Amino acid sequence: MNQLFFLLVAFSSMPACTGVSSSQLPADKNLSGPAKVAQNTIGEIAVPAGYSRLVLSDSSFGTWLRKVSLKKDNTVYLYNGTKKLNQSAQYAVLDVSVGKEDLQQCADAVMRLRAEYFFNRGEYTRINFKASDGTVLSFADWRNGFRYRLQGNKLLKEQSSSACTNLRQCFDAYLRVVFSYCGTASLQQSLQRVKNIRDIRAGDVWIEGGYPGHAMIVMDVADSDRNERIFLLAQSYMPAQDVHVVRNPADDNSPWYKAAEAQPLYTPEWTFASGCLYRF
Repeated sequence: MNQLFFLLVAFSSMPACTGVSSSQLPADKNLSGPAKVAQNTIGEIAVPAGYSRLVLSDSSFGTWLRKVSLKKDNTVYLYNGTKKLNQSAQYAVLDVSVGKEDLQQCADAVMRLRAEYFFNRGEYTRINFKASDGTVLSFADWRNGFRYRLQGNKLLKEQSSSACTNLRQCFDAYLRVVFSYCGTASLQQSLQRVKNIRDIRAGDVWIEGGYPGHAMIVMDVADSDRNERIFLLAQSYMPAQDVHVVRNPADDNSPWYKAAEAQPLYTPEWTFASGCLYRF
């Protein structure tokens, strides 16, 4: 449970979009049987006939997401090494750390990928996330020895450590703090709503801030010669588990989803109402 659950309630506004866990959907929305894929990266997941991936700049978040490696083992494991009970949702499993604690859940996986992108580029000052009480958790400050301490219902920043010498260990410790004090509600408040789903881009986030709420990240986007747009989605869930590309239960279990105006987004374990697409 997020260490600032009570702060989530106290400091978060009601979400502007509403969804529902797919456990509340009819049984025919459920899938069965894990998918088998041979791709090595997100960018190798085949697009349907008639579609082509969007052209992106080499330095973009979307290009970096395409290079994220996929595991050979398509099983989704929880943070403690046990298999997730539902093995039907995933199309592919990302080779991304989930950690050893029940921390990296849905919004945390989104923040992990965003932070890893900037970390890989050495853009440490751009790694910032807002906690549930509004405090900005800065990696640049963290690596310089600042830490965050909970006093009452507020996080206080204080310099209580020396500057980091092992940058990767420092980064991992910082992310554990982010995962502890941030969630779907605080992340949604930090993002901008995408008004037209036809403008969907890699790195965008489908999100419903709530308790628990849910968040999924757009991993890639493609267009057809008929001007139709499709996208890939990835998620973590509860308990903390491997980040995975999900299958589309409405399209013969393909991993690609169509960008449809004013339509709910049905995924294997959550349904988002229209209007739940946001951007960093």
